[in-house]
Amino acid sequence: MEEDRRRDRQDPDVLAPPWWHSFNFRLVQILVDNHDLSRYGAVFEFINYPYYNHEARETQQPPQYVIAFRGTVLKLGTLKEDLKLDFHLWLNDHKKSSRFHTGLETTTQMTRCGNVWLAGHSLGSSLALAIGREMAMGHGIHLETYLFNPPFITLPIGWIKSEKVKLGLRIISSAITASVAAVAGAGAGAWKMDHFTALSTWVPYLFINLSDPICAEYAGYFKHRGDMEAIGAGEIERVATENALGSILSSCEALHLLPSAYLSINGAPSLRESHRLRQWWRHDLELEYKHYLH
Repeated sequence: MEEDRRRDRQDPDVLAPPWWHSFNFRLVQILVDNHDLSRYGAVFEFINYPYYNHEARETQQPPQYVIAFRGTVLKLGTLKEDLKLDFHLWLNDHKKSSRFHTGLETTTQMTRCGNVWLAGHSLGSSLALAIGREMAMGHGIHLETYLFNPPFITLPIGWIKSEKVKLGLRIISSAITASVAAVAGAGAGAWKMDHFTALSTWVPYLFINLSDPICAEYAGYFKHRGDMEAIGAGEIERVATENALGSILSSCEALHLLPSAYLSINGAPSLRESHRLRQWWRHDLELEYKHYLH
């Protein structure tokens, strides 16, 4: 939709509508940035929802509405505001962003109308994650959420070849984080633990590529928790998991730290394609699936 807007495409030349029409969705609302007027998200309604909702089992409820957020567009008209939101998310102060507040308000309103799913790619997945977290912690509503190439802000330790070196670096990182968390004070730690526990039953779906330096560390993050339990350091990792050095020092919660998730992992060694959304609709994908519960 943003590309259609940028190129001033008009019917019958617009390219976006055939995509949602092919899945029997209709466009309900476009989310527009109030600074650069770009389209950063949209609300879609599933046309066949009444039929599928009647036929579906309780554990297989289809969405009545899907709220989707786009990734970063590296174009002159959108670059400034997109990078500004990237920066807010990196600093975990996304609540200063008008896109977050508009997205959260829209999501809250739509949950009063029916079953809502969230989805996003790259920057959009961070925005969907922030909104999903807020809905879970602030409203007690666990929305089904699909995050494609969600950014994990850290060094890409997973790219190191030696398993021993990777494990050692992660153990050191966990020990330092747990120590700083202890020094920072029990009160703040208890507050963050309560929020982390409140999130534990919200299980978003993450789609990551091991060749993508932006999101690959999610695989290592979740695997490391099991490794620490195996060597008897589960308590250290529990404290480290509930915190991050940046969030401790800034008193902001680290957006990327999740207690639970479903991971779909693409191991295809293609750096060029690793962060592109189109990889996820290939028919020949070979994925590894992981389910982590806190």
